Amino acid sequence: MKIYKVFGLVAAMAVTLVSCETDVDDPAGVRGVGVYPEMSNIGPAVFDSKNLATTYVQFTVGIDDPAVNQVVIVGSYGNVSRVEIQSYTAFPAVVKITLSDVVSKFGITLADVKLNDEFTFEVVTVKNGKRYYSNAAIVAPVVCAYDPAFVTGSYHAHSDDWGSDGDVTITVDPNDPFIVYVAGLEAIEGLTEDRDPLKMVINPTNFAVTAVKTVLASNAWGYHNIAYEGSGKLNTCNGTYTMLYKITVDEGSFGSFNFVLTKN
Repeated sequence: MKIYKVFGLVAAMAVTLVSCETDVDDPAGVRGVGVYPEMSNIGPAVFDSKNLATTYVQFTVGIDDPAVNQVVIVGSYGNVSRVEIQSYTAFPAVVKITLSDVVSKFGITLADVKLNDEFTFEVVTVKNGKRYYSNAAIVAPVVCAYDPAFVTGSYHAHSDDWGSDGDVTITVDPNDPFIVYVAGLEAIEGLTEDRDPLKMVINPTNFAVTAVKTVLASNAWGYHNIAYEGSGKLNTCNGTYTMLYKITVDEGSFGSFNFVLTKN
């Protein structure tokens, strides 16, 4: 039972990609002087391990400062940092980075690339002959392609934080392969799961997962309308969902708890 949990307020944290930092010693250039490149239309943001020769990541870089005459994309991988990958002089610029091109810039081959390797790509702007570095960046991992049949079915849900352990079922939405539903999270707790299964939306560009607030059961240990919501990520190679769920009832919030959903 979870009635011993203390209710409290949980603050949400937001992450932005375009804020500037102040660090004049950065080897990539000067920071904190008001050059704000914008990254948009990101996707795909992962490299497909099954198609290393053709896989790519893509995004658009926008600049609202007419004094910026060039954007340089630099990449980092392993122990090698900020190798120049591509440059652009017209904006907005559609940046397409193939893995085959990237590995050549790092002096390696596709055979050297392993599953779960990560490549970081950062945007450096050039203004009046000086380079300026911002937080506009993406981290592109090497992953397996998304297969809805592989990331659904019989699963085991475990949470040390919440004290939960048992089997659940994940099904795919018939109209959208990137929406799945988790049934059984409250049945594990001995509750009657008389409301909706938990809806989770998978981002097709990077496989981040958003759990939409869903009431799972009308009654929970004397409380009403227990609901889950949160975020996490999907490992498309083994089908594992690593989630952080905020658990609430009409009377308040239990807090946020780590869950891992693994295939049976």
